[in-house]
Amino acid sequence: MTQPNKEIVIQRYHKIERVNHWVTAGCFVLLAISGLAFFYPAFFWLTGIFGTPQLARMLHPWIGVVMFVSFMIMFFRYARSNILTKDDFAWLGSVDKVLKGKAVGDVGKYNGGQKAMFWLMSFCMITLLITGLLSWHTYFGEAVAIPVKRVALLLHAASALLLIAGIIIHVYAAIWVKGTIRAMVEGVVSQAWARTHHPKWYREVMAKRDEKAETQSGSSL
Repeated sequence: MTQPNKEIVIQRYHKIERVNHWVTAGCFVLLAISGLAFFYPAFFWLTGIFGTPQLARMLHPWIGVVMFVSFMIMFFRYARSNILTKDDFAWLGSVDKVLKGKAVGDVGKYNGGQKAMFWLMSFCMITLLITGLLSWHTYFGEAVAIPVKRVALLLHAASALLLIAGIIIHVYAAIWVKGTIRAMVEGVVSQAWARTHHPKWYREVMAKRDEKAETQSGSSL
């Protein structure tokens, strides 16, 4: 009995990378909910998700620390792959074609949009950590002057809103490009997806796969 053709996939993210991503994402959702509740009175009811407003205020900074540490693991893992090149700026200048489903340029593992989002998130995360620590009254209330704390809170809110906007775009893009979410859920993408959206990365992966196959076949002789 013949087996149906099995889809050939490419590993894009390992399990530890996916866990790292979803821990960061989960922390972000909790922080966005509690942060919006503190910032906008109309959303204050969202603190009920944490049990009480007091508990939400107590947990918010600690969840922020966890998110920052989790993101820093991602930062050091992916920073080298997210260095912007002139090809990336050309990609960013052709977003209209990308939105129409057209392939633009010889894209590596990450395109210009993904790289720009990576650095936006990095900037926001660092700003949120610094301003968050300055306004963390429980531990730094006596050490930080009131005017400094006010500026820190303003910058904290601005960075948070910028990060929320960036994450919305990030999620929208992942849904828009069919097959992208699968990479972070299952860890794999189809060859067709890789060849279409990240052709340079696809060639690199296939070259390594062929080299590995040749080495294994040679050692078995």
